[in-house]
Amino acid sequence: MSGCVSRFFDSCLDQLQRTGECCVNFDINFDQMTYHLVLLSAAYVLALPVAWNREKGASRSAGLRTFPFVAMASCGYMLVGMSVLTTTGAEARIIYGIITGMGFIGGGAILKGKDGVTGTATAASLWNTGAIGVAVAFTRFEIAIVLSALNYLTLQFIPMIKDEEKDT
Repeated sequence: MSGCVSRFFDSCLDQLQRTGECCVNFDINFDQMTYHLVLLSAAYVLALPVAWNREKGASRSAGLRTFPFVAMASCGYMLVGMSVLTTTGAEARIIYGIITGMGFIGGGAILKGKDGVTGTATAASLWNTGAIGVAVAFTRFEIAIVLSALNYLTLQFIPMIKDEEKDT
């Protein structure tokens, strides 16, 4: 690894001496950085209601840290992909990867025990949180807000309805 890094810096130094230009572009577009910060923060914030609901539950495998990270990472992958890829087909493959990754992460939240299967709502919520991040990356805030609100409301109020049905 250190040999690879050394060769990289040697080639950069060689290019700098030959052309007067550095091979690494350190130009940071602060307007774009601010824009991306706003989008990543929006994805983070929109995941918080779901994260709060999962955190306050008994022994949940994901909570206040996991859900915002999932939304932010999904948004980040899409933002990078949208800035470097030239076709919508390539962007679609990033979405496919996010969907698959969310399924994999969600699968880790599902546990089978003596009393049955638990964690399916957490797994589905993780998957939904990935969709929130993707929606924010495409600046489709209306979709992200609806996904966040419906996910939270479902987690918050459907269990109460289910409990009432069991009592009758």
